[in-house]
Amino acid sequence: MVYMKHRAQILAYSGTFVALIAAGSWISIPLPPVPITLQTLFVLLAGIVMKRYAVIPVALYVLLGAMSLPVFHNGTAGVGVLLGPTGGFLIGFIPAALIAGLAYEQESPKWRIGGLIAACAIYLSAGAVWLSYSASIPLLQAILIGVAPFIVGDTLKAAAAYTIGKRVA
Repeated sequence: MVYMKHRAQILAYSGTFVALIAAGSWISIPLPPVPITLQTLFVLLAGIVMKRYAVIPVALYVLLGAMSLPVFHNGTAGVGVLLGPTGGFLIGFIPAALIAGLAYEQESPKWRIGGLIAACAIYLSAGAVWLSYSASIPLLQAILIGVAPFIVGDTLKAAAAYTIGKRVA
């Protein structure tokens, strides 16, 4: 019986976080070539709430977008988005959710904060590498346009996720 309740909870949270990540993609600041969105906040919150199972809604989100459901930033969709300059960030959300989730399986605030920082580093790194490749620009330039503008905002989103996580996790 406990197993069934746990499965139902994972399903309910998965649907909720797919919807939240999709909604977060609409709250954006258009910054070429990669917009600033609230998706990252909800990816981190999925890790906080769902622990290791956060991979499920994040992977579903990416899969739904790849299948042409308009869930990516500002209603974009399709494999073309994943192959474009933002694709590395979107794919990077999947391991980032896992790392944040595994960190939140620990009780120590140091592990949890470290996990949120590592999660941000993962999707930013994946995004910079893919941006460099997809746009045929040097990695340093990709870091300057695909990572540097996001550091302050991602720090604030990670802090917000941590604060919210104290209440819900």
